[in-house]
Amino acid sequence: MVERITTGIPGMDELLNGGIPKRNIVLISGGPGTGKTIFSQQYLHQGLLKGEPGVYVALEEHPVQVRREMAEFGWNIRRYEDEGLFAVVDAFTSGIGEAAKREKYIVTDVDDFGEFVDVVKQAIKDTKAVRVVVDSVSTLYITKPSVARGLLMNLKRVLAGLGTTALLVSQVSVTERGFGGPGVEHAVDGIIRLDLDEVEGELKRSLIIWKMRGTSHDMRRHPFDITDKGIIVHPDKVVKVKRFGLEIT
Repeated sequence: MVERITTGIPGMDELLNGGIPKRNIVLISGGPGTGKTIFSQQYLHQGLLKGEPGVYVALEEHPVQVRREMAEFGWNIRRYEDEGLFAVVDAFTSGIGEAAKREKYIVTDVDDFGEFVDVVKQAIKDTKAVRVVVDSVSTLYITKPSVARGLLMNLKRVLAGLGTTALLVSQVSVTERGFGGPGVEHAVDGIIRLDLDEVEGELKRSLIIWKMRGTSHDMRRHPFDITDKGIIVHPDKVVKVKRFGLEIT
């Protein structure tokens, strides 16, 4: 019997045969505007609703902005922070600025991977986190692509070793069909690819589970929407990629 962590995202767990296998480290990959951050934040909030503590590692946005964005979807994480069930790791500001000084978990030098891991570890232990999001891992190796796989493997050992089921957000360019870094696809247990394609002058969102260790999963591409309540996946619809665009059936 596979122990799973449900995403709680409407329609998504149906594609995962019930959820992500526990301790899996999953890459959420896609270009700008595809919904990667919303997907990962929704995953954390759904965990909090189930009594599963979480940690959000902010590498590309100010923690204040992270909380504001989540609140716009009705995901008020402040009370969970006050209760010690949720933590935001500030790996963006280096502790610079008045607002940053009020943060509990601060990485002063993101290029110091040892410090980065130590702060993340502490946040996980303090909250007893079940779910973790790192947004985005691309920031960790963008200037050193040759070390991408090694960094991800080390991060995977830490996150899985502490018993968490984690989402690692990975940035790719608009035209890139890969996963964001040389060899990163081999360093993770699962890959969920989010895409935004222009079809006849209109942008269409879709996702596909590229791989997921420890479970069978849907192998088709499905459309999804971003609403004022978050992401909704349509498991009953399939997106077919054609030479001149997409077809949804």
